[in-house]
Amino acid sequence: MQKLELTWIGKEKQPHVEPRILLHDPSKDYGDPDSQNMLIHGDNLLALKALEQNFAGSVKCIYIDPPYNSGNAFENYDDNLEHSTWLNLMRPRLEILHNLLSESGSIWISIDDDEGHYLKVLCDEIFGRNNFIHTIVWQKKYGPANDAKWISDSHDFILVYAKNKNLWHPNLLPRTGKQLKDYKNPDNDPRGLWRASDLSARTYSANCDYIITGPTGKQFSPPPTRAWIVSQTRFEELNKDNRIWWGVKKDARPMQKKFLSEVKSGITPESWWSREFAGDNKIAKYESKALFDGQSFDTPKPELLIEQVLLLASNKGDLILDSFLGSGTTAAVAHKMGRRYIGIEMGSTAYSFCKVRLDKVIDGEQGGISKDVNWQGGGGYKFYELAPTLIENDKYGNPIFSKKYNPTMLAAAVAKINGFVYAPDAEVYWKQGYSQEKSYIYVTTQYLTTKQLDSIASDVSDFEQLLICAPAFDNGLNKRYDNINIRKIPQSVLDKCEFGVDNYDLNIVNPPVIDESEWEEDE
Repeated sequence: MQKLELTWIGKEKQPHVEPRILLHDPSKDYGDPDSQNMLIHGDNLLALKALEQNFAGSVKCIYIDPPYNSGNAFENYDDNLEHSTWLNLMRPRLEILHNLLSESGSIWISIDDDEGHYLKVLCDEIFGRNNFIHTIVWQKKYGPANDAKWISDSHDFILVYAKNKNLWHPNLLPRTGKQLKDYKNPDNDPRGLWRASDLSARTYSANCDYIITGPTGKQFSPPPTRAWIVSQTRFEELNKDNRIWWGVKKDARPMQKKFLSEVKSGITPESWWSREFAGDNKIAKYESKALFDGQSFDTPKPELLIEQVLLLASNKGDLILDSFLGSGTTAAVAHKMGRRYIGIEMGSTAYSFCKVRLDKVIDGEQGGISKDVNWQGGGGYKFYELAPTLIENDKYGNPIFSKKYNPTMLAAAVAKINGFVYAPDAEVYWKQGYSQEKSYIYVTTQYLTTKQLDSIASDVSDFEQLLICAPAFDNGLNKRYDNINIRKIPQSVLDKCEFGVDNYDLNIVNPPVIDESEWEEDE
C-alpha cells in the first residue's frame, strides 16, 4: 500500500555515522562524583550514535530546540535545496532519538513556521502519525512588533509525539495559587474547601428543564435556551447532601459545590501556553544575562517553559535528553527538578554556556525556577568528549587505526562498531563485550597464531559464539572452529560506516540575533 511521505532532494542519501566511543574527562566533572548525569561535547549526530547502543529505549522525555532555519541560512542555494538540507540535518537525528525513547516516552520539539509543517510530516513518518499528541502554541512575545512587514510573529510551536501513544499519559499540572484561591468554605462544610459551579448546561434537554424552588420559596428557571446539568431527581439528591449553595442569605441562584478533595489532583494541560504560564523570550534573555555576567545566549528558552514540559512528561528520577542543548536550559531545569539528564552541545558553547550554567546550578544559583522548586544546590554531572575517528589514512593513503587510540579504546571502538556492548569480563580475558547471551567479542592488536586460537577455543563452550578481531592471523584460522569467527581489522569495520567526519551540522544557522530593543515591552 502506498503511504503518504515527505520527499526532498537527497533524502535517499543517509549518512553512515561512525558509532564513536565517549571519553570521560574527570577534570571537567562537577559536583557529586557518583552522578549519572552526562554533559557531552561534540557533534550531536555522532554523540547520539554513541549513546544509541547503551541507552536505546531508556529516555523518558526528549526536548530539543533545533535550528529553525530562519533567514538566509544558505547563501548559494535555492529555496528547495535549503529546505532539503535542513531536513537532511533533522532526519537522522530524529531516527536515533526515536530509538532512544522508552516505550512510554515522548519527544517535544520547538519550531516555528519556517520549517514547522515540514517537520510535522517528517515526524509523522518517523514516529508514526498515530503517535502524534498535539501541537503546543507558546506565546514567546508579549506585544506586536510594529516594524513587522506582514504579520507580527508572537508564537512558536512545540510538536509533541509519543513513542507509543497507547502507553504515554501526561501528568496533571499542579494547581496554581490563583486556582486554589477559588476554593473556600464559607459554610464550614466538613468535607473541606469547595468552589461554586454553574448548574446550567449549554445543551438543551427537556428532561433537565424544570423549576427549582429555593429555601425561601424563591423559584429559579434555567437561562433561556439552556437546561440544568442534572435531572430534577439528581438535583434533589445533591440538595439533600448539602452540595447546593444558595448563598449566605439562602435566596441566591443555586450553584453546585465542587469539593477540592473530590476533583483531580491537578489540571489537564492545554495546547495554548501563555507567557504567564511558560515564560517568554524576554524572560529567557534576562535569565541568560544573569547567568553569564551580562552576556546573553542568542536564542535561549525560559526555564519555566522547560519546567512545564518536564512536569507533564516525566517524574523524578526519569532520564531526560536534549541533543541541541544550547545554553543548557533543559539540563539545568532537569537538575533542579530531580531528573537524570544527558545534554549534548558542540563547539565552545559546551564550555562557555552549558558547563558554566550547570556548575552554578550545582552551587545553588537562584535564577529561573529555583525558588518555585525550592532549589538549594547539590548533585553533579560527568563530562564526556567524543573520541576521534577510528580509521585514518597513512601517508600512502592506506586505512590504519588512529594512533590516538590505546588498546582499551581500540577494543571498545571495534566492539561498538560491530554491534557489541563493550564490557570486559574480570576473569575471562577474551570476553571483552557481548551482543546477546552467549555471543562475545575479543579485539587484539597482536598477530593471532594457531596456538593462541587453540588456547582460546579450549575455553569456549559449544553453546558460545566468539568474534575475534585482529590485525592479521595465520592462514586457515577462520575455518578452524565453527563457533569462532575471525575478522581482520580495520577491514572488519571499513564497510560499516564512514570515518573521518567530525561535523554533521550542514552549516545550519540559528535565527539572526535580535536587536535588544525588540525585547522592550510596551505595556
